[in-house]
Amino acid sequence: MKVLIAGGQERYQRLLPEFVKALPVELVFCSRDAPPEEMAAACPQAEVLLVDAITPVSAQAMDKLSGLKLIHSEGVAYSAIDGTAARARGIDVCNNAGCNAAPVAELAVMLMLMLTRLALPAQRAVREGRQIQFKESIMQSGGLELGELSVGLVGFGDIAQATARRLHSFGCPLYYFAPHRRPEELERELSVTYLPLEELTARCDIVMLACSVNDSTRGMVDREFLARMKPTAFLVNTSRGELVDNMAVREALLEGRLAGAGLDTIAPEPTPADHPLVDLPEPVRDRVICTAHLGGITEGSFRRAHHSMWNNVRLVLEGETPKHIVN
Repeated sequence: MKVLIAGGQERYQRLLPEFVKALPVELVFCSRDAPPEEMAAACPQAEVLLVDAITPVSAQAMDKLSGLKLIHSEGVAYSAIDGTAARARGIDVCNNAGCNAAPVAELAVMLMLMLTRLALPAQRAVREGRQIQFKESIMQSGGLELGELSVGLVGFGDIAQATARRLHSFGCPLYYFAPHRRPEELERELSVTYLPLEELTARCDIVMLACSVNDSTRGMVDREFLARMKPTAFLVNTSRGELVDNMAVREALLEGRLAGAGLDTIAPEPTPADHPLVDLPEPVRDRVICTAHLGGITEGSFRRAHHSMWNNVRLVLEGETPKHIVN
């Protein structure tokens, strides 16, 4: 079986699980930025295509790789793959659900702490020789404590649940919204309370986006969504930038209707320096923290992802149904 990989050969070889060496597979590599024609030319007989989580795979690419049985995201996201086109062609699209939950949850908590404890403006004050003045201003206004703030999780999959486990130790009141309410046993285990989305956004001091991008969530953080939030609240996005209306968030920050934002993901990627949530004026610049989509970028996360991905290749070879089909 020929496996076409749109990604770096050195990294794939380093993370290759030992059991793959015994599989009857031939690995062919191409650039993750290759257009459909170049991708198909690299290995027209490919039965499996492995791609970076943000690499587009169009119907045109699938037609040029007519033998495909499986398209696999290297990560958890799969919105760049045309799942409907793949389904129409009998191609399974899979992801590595849960592989990056722990590191993304760590980064989410880090963003919350940096926002609430004023990490960026405090660092700026120290570097500019204003440490005492800044400290005294916070003593006058009163600083925030994460454990005293309510956190609302929009979506309640692996990442949101991992975040809830970590936030529970801080003592935060925790709420969540998801299209389907989770069992009461899980709610009790994680000390979370279900709320409708409108109530969650109005009640919580921190709103974290932890849901996938689809037709019902794309651009969900719009002016109406932000108008329901407290002007003292923070927005944290560790999911996808496409969930957010960039200009609506910028306006809310500039107009004092949003206290700050922690953004691991910003659309588009790559994010230009003049992006409306990056190129911000001085008064609000330090209230936005951008972390370059690093949430799941850890060695452990990649090890788990590649093991899951190659196990699915093995299942396809054996005529079995792969795990984590998303289309």
